[in-house]
Amino acid sequence: MASRDLRAELDFLLLQLLGDLEQLEAKRQALNARVEEGWLSLSKARYAMGAKSVGPLQYASHMEPQVCVSTSEGQDGLQKFWVVRAGTQTPEEVGSREAALRRRKGLPRTPEPDSSPAPQNPLKWFGILVPHSLRQAQASFREGLQLAADMASLQSRINWGRSQLKELQEKLKQLEPRAP
Repeated sequence: MASRDLRAELDFLLLQLLGDLEQLEAKRQALNARVEEGWLSLSKARYAMGAKSVGPLQYASHMEPQVCVSTSEGQDGLQKFWVVRAGTQTPEEVGSREAALRRRKGLPRTPEPDSSPAPQNPLKWFGILVPHSLRQAQASFREGLQLAADMASLQSRINWGRSQLKELQEKLKQLEPRAP
């Protein structure tokens, strides 16, 4: 009876793994399409503005990241990745900046300057009126970044599923010794 339960669990896990692999392949194709679309839009912007107007010479001397990739681990040990804008804060970060007790009366306190101002839009490096194709390129690369984070989460789930599959196969081999 335990053998049947293991086989049913093995079948369910295998179907889930195959579904995840299909999703991963679809996301890879979508990522390739977004990156290709981004590079094509960037080349259109270079054509519209001139080759020297869109290039490394227009980059800011000090760049700040627009987004960060965050990760968390679930109860089952799966890693989850997602993209977070650089200016946003998690609830843990907001609570730690404020003091536990505040002085209501007394000396006026000068407010502390914000250590992390909102990042500037990099499109402004290339001027105020940038072509629409440059905005399209930025949007395509942002979508690609989100897809990459989704793919990383999916790959983590696939690796976990493969390890679970191997464990179940080992248990099944132990329960059913091969007859000579």
